[in-house]
Amino acid sequence: MRILGAGKTGLSIKEVYKDASIFDDTKIDEYDVNSNELTVVSPGIPPHNHLVQNTKNLISEYDLFYDEMPFTIWISGTNGKTTTTQMLQHLLSSESSQCGGNIGFPVASMDKTKKIWILETSSFTLHYTNTAKPNIYILLPISEDHLSWHGNFEEYEKAKLKPLSLMTESDIAIIPAKFKEYQTNAKVIYYNNTKELEKEFNITSKKIDFKEPFLMDAVLALSATKMITKSINYNKINTFVQDPHKLEEFKDSKNRIWVDDSKATNIDATIQAIRTYKTDKLFLILGGDDKGANQTPLFEELVTYDVTLYLIGKNSELLKELSIKYKINALIVDTLKNAVEQINKDNNGFNTSISLLSPAAASLDQFSSYKERGEKFKEFVNSITN
Repeated sequence: MRILGAGKTGLSIKEVYKDASIFDDTKIDEYDVNSNELTVVSPGIPPHNHLVQNTKNLISEYDLFYDEMPFTIWISGTNGKTTTTQMLQHLLSSESSQCGGNIGFPVASMDKTKKIWILETSSFTLHYTNTAKPNIYILLPISEDHLSWHGNFEEYEKAKLKPLSLMTESDIAIIPAKFKEYQTNAKVIYYNNTKELEKEFNITSKKIDFKEPFLMDAVLALSATKMITKSINYNKINTFVQDPHKLEEFKDSKNRIWVDDSKATNIDATIQAIRTYKTDKLFLILGGDDKGANQTPLFEELVTYDVTLYLIGKNSELLKELSIKYKINALIVDTLKNAVEQINKDNNGFNTSISLLSPAAASLDQFSSYKERGEKFKEFVNSITN
């Protein structure tokens, strides 16, 4: 067997299949393009990669370990899948569950004695998966993301919907109502919003401490839990602690509110973030690697806000052009440090102001990860003295 990709996923598979050979772009000359050998591809490697395009017998890690999987719940969508996965694990921890996939443990490293696997499932993995299927599939809303990897939005959406075509009558899917016409043998529960999910599963949102966008994540996690345990545990969901860098509020030395939403790597996440602060004066930091996504819907939303933009990173010139078109106040400041310093100068005494890092773009043009970007943001804000 061969493994494409020497990252976390590839190395975890190698631990199980010790005789397998690992290849990446540094070993192109050693790769036999005529081989029929079973080849497992790591999800981060795109379909246009030279090695992928020259492989005849390609499968995903999900396909490889499908026969060993217990009862599985897959969670996908554009935004909220990590939080929903973590919330569901929090709720089902007493039911012998373990979460992994795109977060936590790679599938190869997961505990096969557990009764339930909760897998955050990326569009990358789904693209390469042709056999494995979930027992329960939770699909959050889909918006533009990872277009440079998939090639276009249609392929991205197609990957997200793929599990439905593999599911059987004994399986259950919870998916956005816009996909009602998609053919599947699974029992499907459709929703347009959080309120419809509350009604379907008899959940009372007033008993939940989270507000949108995390309220939907909580309701989805409670819905899946109810299907398994037949109960709703409001006390337990309210003890869930959110990860950093997701609408994380804190104050500077002048008692002004700043929000670290560095995890917002696409426009839909940023739109959800700014809607939380609709009535406030916004100082918004945007920019980075937008992965080819159309930024226009974000600016169509922003025109209704009292907002000043501080543009950083790879796509700052494009964002500036859009700000001019939509007559939105914007400054190109290039770096995150510059953005914080400029906002510190501009935000003088607004009673209801929010200084928000919600970039609508990936971080890798200037940082090693969205986590580093978020930590640097807090470091710059906390260093404000005057």
